[in-house]
Amino acid sequence: MSKVLVIMSSDDVNKAAAGFAWATNALKNKWVDDVEIVLFGPIEKKISEGNEILISWIEKLRQMQKLPYACKAIAQEKNFEASLKLYAKVEYVGEMIARFINNGYVPMVF
Repeated sequence: MSKVLVIMSSDDVNKAAAGFAWATNALKNKWVDDVEIVLFGPIEKKISEGNEILISWIEKLRQMQKLPYACKAIAQEKNFEASLKLYAKVEYVGEMIARFINNGYVPMVF
């Protein structure tokens, strides 16, 4: 069973879009058995501000019932948790990332 954990951290919209594109296509085309997406760090702010490119990718994931997770600690610290909740499941992700890796998910970082 192949599983991938896509972690998006960079605030570079093009890098994040590449990560979203890979995750979306992997799910749609069943390249792997499962894909989970975690937003961690600067990319969260771009999404909370409603970046149209990133939001369009999130909407594609939403249609597949696969919303990304986002780091609650960062969202609270930077005061954008409420707006981020429109686009992601906002939770504490540190332990979650470790759990995914311990459960065989291969991390890809963008």
